[in-house]
Amino acid sequence: MIVGVDVGTTAVRAVAFALDGTARHVATREYPLREPMPGWQVQEPDVLMAATVAAMSACVAGTAGAEVVAVALSSARYGLIGLDTAMTPVTPLLTRRDTRSSEAARELRLSGQSRELHRLTGTPVHSMNPLCKLLWFARHEPYLCTATRWWIGLKDYVVHRLTGMLVTELSSASGTGMFDVHRRLWSPAVLDLAGVSESQLPPVLPTTAVLRLSPTAGRAVGLPSGTPVVVGAGDGPLRSLGAAAIDPTVGGLTLGATGALRTVVEAPLTDPAETFSCGALTDDAWVVGGALSNGGNVVRWTGRVLGDDSAAPALLDLAERIAPGSDGLVMLPYLRADEAPPQGCAPPGAFLGLRSEHSRGHLVRAAVEGVCLQLAGVRDRLAELTPIDSVRLTGGAFGSPLWREVMAAVLDCPVRVTGVADHVTLGAATLGLFAIGHTADLQEALTQLDPGVAGGEPVAVDPALAAAYRGLRTRLPALLTVAGRLGEILDASTGLSAPARP
Repeated sequence: MIVGVDVGTTAVRAVAFALDGTARHVATREYPLREPMPGWQVQEPDVLMAATVAAMSACVAGTAGAEVVAVALSSARYGLIGLDTAMTPVTPLLTRRDTRSSEAARELRLSGQSRELHRLTGTPVHSMNPLCKLLWFARHEPYLCTATRWWIGLKDYVVHRLTGMLVTELSSASGTGMFDVHRRLWSPAVLDLAGVSESQLPPVLPTTAVLRLSPTAGRAVGLPSGTPVVVGAGDGPLRSLGAAAIDPTVGGLTLGATGALRTVVEAPLTDPAETFSCGALTDDAWVVGGALSNGGNVVRWTGRVLGDDSAAPALLDLAERIAPGSDGLVMLPYLRADEAPPQGCAPPGAFLGLRSEHSRGHLVRAAVEGVCLQLAGVRDRLAELTPIDSVRLTGGAFGSPLWREVMAAVLDCPVRVTGVADHVTLGAATLGLFAIGHTADLQEALTQLDPGVAGGEPVAVDPALAAAYRGLRTRLPALLTVAGRLGEILDASTGLSAPARP
């Protein structure tokens, strides 16, 4: 078996995959996400590491003594941890959700520096990325910067604790906002802007680099010392790999509580609107696209504020009874600031066209349609950079016929739903199997671990429904403009300054 480990924002998931695709064993451990101040989203590295070891140990125990040929790693990107000379954390993990550096990001955009930074690094200037986090530390906690020997990411810390090696890899480095993705090295100019030196950052390895499990970590997780540890990649690129969306003309669309749409290109690619992230999967496969904060969570929020505590399936049943287009009701689902809204910087969320005849079902259907329109907008802008002929859907939301029907009609292109579970850990294990030389390429490794993943159920596009949504999409830019202006008026009328937006 090979074990894929994904260290996420709220939980770590370890999955052991049989090399013949016949079995898998799963173990999950959760950990808290703390918010000590508004906008701060942090975690304690040692708490997170203890959960990682516990999940790996439970997963290995569940393999019933099968040989584990390697461990392959994934993690959420954009995290930042400071370490002292003894490799002890001097900061918590600042997660991607930590927005304390929004002001630094806004200043870089207003100054015009963001465009060159994005072109150079493949990462939008946003409060999520470590560059902006470092600018915040330099401004607000300079004494801490002096005490910090190393600045590293989440997976870098996990790799260090498992192997004793302090390194990063191409995928994580390309998400820091400080790495020149074209020359494949830390950018001296950006490091100078951030106020750090290259000697404070880990060396960058390929995502397929193989290290060895230390004796201490081996005892903790129940594996022999020296077991291969593949450093792996970020969760976004590995999600695309695990969903079999690795052909250059195929988009991989994931929708759970949040959403994302990405595609694979051969070399780093950036967009003029400075919204898409581009991160490495391997040296010659790069994943470009946008992750959205507003997905299935919008439907749950809608039900909650309506006083309906029903589960999502019950809410969607209400929405299925409503005609497409929600009888003129439109939702702009921007409840949280997104990295890649359809028309650039998003306005506040809004229901537009609300009338007395609209019911709870109308509001829920409008929420579903709003999220699908948002994701289709990402696809459209991504297709301006690189061709996308078809889309593969994956994620818990697409267990619903309504989500599948609306998403396929809004995209209006060949669509398949893949029922693959654990797609991030499957992506990690696939990369790991390739890295240790067990297969000739990624596609062979993926098919070996999950023989059915390359298939998927086609979703028929209703022509009438597609035509109706095309009409709505043509009106969307004007609606976004109106909503943005209304937000500005409301901010001014209450005497409050507008919230900082990325």
